[in-house]
Amino acid sequence: MSPRRLAAVCGTVVLAGWVAGGSDRFNSSGIENTGAPDSRATSVTADAALPGPRPMLPPETPAVQVAAASTADPVQDRTTKPVSSVATLDECLVVEICVDQYLWSVYQRAPKIDTIEVRNRIKVTVKKKGKTRTIMVTITKYVVGDFTWKDPIAAQRASMSLKDYVIGGMDRGFKLKLYRALRAMDDAGLMPGITSAFRDDYRQSIASGNKAASDSSYHGGSRRGGYGHGLAADLVSVKGETRMQRYASSEELWKWIDAHEKELGIGRPYLDRDPPHVGPIDGKEYADKRGRANAERAGLETNRPHRSAVRDDHSKTKRPRTASSKVGSI
Repeated sequence: MSPRRLAAVCGTVVLAGWVAGGSDRFNSSGIENTGAPDSRATSVTADAALPGPRPMLPPETPAVQVAAASTADPVQDRTTKPVSSVATLDECLVVEICVDQYLWSVYQRAPKIDTIEVRNRIKVTVKKKGKTRTIMVTITKYVVGDFTWKDPIAAQRASMSLKDYVIGGMDRGFKLKLYRALRAMDDAGLMPGITSAFRDDYRQSIASGNKAASDSSYHGGSRRGGYGHGLAADLVSVKGETRMQRYASSEELWKWIDAHEKELGIGRPYLDRDPPHVGPIDGKEYADKRGRANAERAGLETNRPHRSAVRDDHSKTKRPRTASSKVGSI
């Protein structure tokens, strides 16, 4: 028998022995089996061997890439529970992948529904002092708006996946701050959700409510640097069964951010004028909006005389008169 034929037969006999001996522990799918052994595994014979080199096994895919590839479509899978399966940075092999994956999971959990203020001007006939006249009156209504479609259509226009668009478009440093802040909110039981992250000029142009010009948004407008430079996100709480409960939880979340903004590194530049909007506290937007308000308050305090100074001045001007009055009363 040739050496090559002998090696093939020996290798097959070893394989047959391994299958026969190991079949009582694992079944054909690789799952541990506590039942009777599979008798079919013992039917392997040397005649089934084919000589030749062993096939090369494909390289293993890193676990972080598998996690990223298994992300569900946000339209089909809108969970409202905190995602705990994403590795923390200490456990992560590639930090940026884990940060993006976690931010994406927080984006997915938030329903893309909001209350929009709609104003209409109508003509109304009124009667005053016996005279009838027509005036224009503004009627404000609050309607529920579903903006689920806006990010996907913007991503499609940019020829990107939704995840690469909304998460990948943010500034890398801001993403890390946002990751740590959201982790802290999760740990506090606030159940945060991202309703909006990166927006290009087109996405900003179809936004509703309080918003900047299309090219000027800190979410990623072209005047602010565009893709990869987004420095804003909108945060709400998904805690609660009804919209009213979730809104109350969101107010609690926003107050919590205000109380911890220095340690988080993110804050709300517009406060209650745009409650969900957050950005880095060392960024231009925060400095422009909150810094200006602080400067205005400081200016008012500077221009307003201090109470103690007023009291001192008042006592100095009143002292001679008070002394004379005391003398006269005596």
